[in-house]
Amino acid sequence: MPSALITGITGQDGSYLAELLLEKGYDVHGLVRRASTEKFERIDHLKDRITLHQADLLDERSLRDALRAAKPDEVYNLAAMSFVAVSWIQPTLTAEFTGVSVTRMLEAVRETCPEARFYQASSSEMFGKVLETPQTETTPFYPRSPYGVAKVYGHHITVNYRESYDMFATSGILFNHESPRRGLEFVTRKITWHAAAIKAGKRDELALGNLDAKRDWGFAKDYVEAMWLMLQHDKPDDFVIATGETNTVRKCVEVAFDEAGLDWEKHVRLDPAFLRPAEVDLLVGDPAKAKQELGWEPKTSFEELIRLMVRSDLELLGA
Repeated sequence: MPSALITGITGQDGSYLAELLLEKGYDVHGLVRRASTEKFERIDHLKDRITLHQADLLDERSLRDALRAAKPDEVYNLAAMSFVAVSWIQPTLTAEFTGVSVTRMLEAVRETCPEARFYQASSSEMFGKVLETPQTETTPFYPRSPYGVAKVYGHHITVNYRESYDMFATSGILFNHESPRRGLEFVTRKITWHAAAIKAGKRDELALGNLDAKRDWGFAKDYVEAMWLMLQHDKPDDFVIATGETNTVRKCVEVAFDEAGLDWEKHVRLDPAFLRPAEVDLLVGDPAKAKQELGWEPKTSFEELIRLMVRSDLELLGA
């Protein structure tokens, strides 16, 4: 039975990845931070089938202890301060959690289980002010947020450990990926939840920032399969994981409110407070390399994704 350790197992991607690995017969371990309020709702249905270890990305010793206990064949480093807007409010903490902690994790793996295959969650936010469209594995990085900058550090340090220590260390440059498990602070889930809440009579309006911002949105459940495939590949490498299609925030609103049976223009207002200090205008990835080398491609369309999220939120709110 192969074993895997997932940091960020309580998050959207971590929960879907844990499900996938359990289906494939893995012994699944997860890292969780000790906190006064534990948030395990995304993995409640898995808790009797996985092993959780308390550790902190800011404490390298705790990472080494967890790795020694888990003895993983594969390590998926998904944990990060993952919300771009908050990275402007807490830029130093974002640098520690999302950037420097990758070095701590790599060092801990190198010292305790150097043969383990390592996956680093890189991000399309590294491209930021894009220098070419669509973005590929060779597109230069131009991050436009503290989060994006920290992810660039995490990406490059992973490449450095791969090349310097001959570690099987790979990075997935994932474009936006959503699901019913997405946090309410992220724009897609904010939209689908509000559409459901307005339908249920629990809210009257939805305030948004830039409706013209374009993103390449996919389904998280499809994307975690790409993570697994990267660690089954014959050599460590970096891959863009995306749909290759772009949609606007406005299109997301239109689809979500249509699924809820509402006229979006009667309920959505623009609020400058939600505009970013430096906006990323157009992120769209080219997943050709992942398709060619990993045999991966997305299974779920953007419209299918938004509609299934709205249906989930309607059910959640009893609408």
